[in-house]
Amino acid sequence: MGVTVLQPYPMPEGKSGAHIIDYLGKRLLSLGATHAGQFLVDCETFISTPQPHNGTPGRAVHVLHNSEYPASTFSIIDSGTGKQVSLVADSIFDLLMLKMTNTFTSKKQTKIESRGARFEYGDFVIKLGSVTMMEHFKGILIEIEYKSCMILAYCWEMIREMLQGFLNINVGKDFPTYFATQTIMTAMGQQQLHAKHNDLYEPTDTVKQYLEQFTNYRKHVSMHGSLSGTSGIQQPVHMSSSPVMGAAGGLVLIRS
Repeated sequence: MGVTVLQPYPMPEGKSGAHIIDYLGKRLLSLGATHAGQFLVDCETFISTPQPHNGTPGRAVHVLHNSEYPASTFSIIDSGTGKQVSLVADSIFDLLMLKMTNTFTSKKQTKIESRGARFEYGDFVIKLGSVTMMEHFKGILIEIEYKSCMILAYCWEMIREMLQGFLNINVGKDFPTYFATQTIMTAMGQQQLHAKHNDLYEPTDTVKQYLEQFTNYRKHVSMHGSLSGTSGIQQPVHMSSSPVMGAAGGLVLIRS
């Protein structure tokens, strides 16, 4: 296991998800990558019942599974105030949630997953994920793992170069939002800045990134689904027609 970064892929206008996945898979194979099976990451959210009536946000439990860790169930408890607690358990945790229907209710309509092909390329593992919610396509999510590194700050440029080289999109120099510097509370009750990109990477970090991206897809549905009539289908990102050379020698399309 190494540092993993998730990168949503901007959907070109007029192209289907299946077409883009096929294109990216063939591009990886042409670069020398090898197909290494399939993968699946899913997320189901349970909300506390009954909901508070005083305006206080209700609690939520996000239950996720990652095919890289088939014997584990990951859960993230959200207090509704921005504070989250992570838990890693075995598969019996799923049965426990089913027994807690008087306390937590599953939001079946928001169950979401990313699945697709898994590739290996040198020290990299690349996964091309098709994101679906209730069997409706929502977008493409790329997972890239650099197996030789455990701290993002030491290898972000390598990961960024790899992403630009085969995705043909411009990836900013800033660390992904999940790894951005955060304000935390110390044991003494004082606030201080914490550089997450300097932390030792753990499997829960991958799961938290998926939850972050899944939440973005869900928000897109709630904000635009009823207006566009597309039930949350991801809108295309328009790119300029002028390609430039990326850091890895690949063409990069700069988004306008």
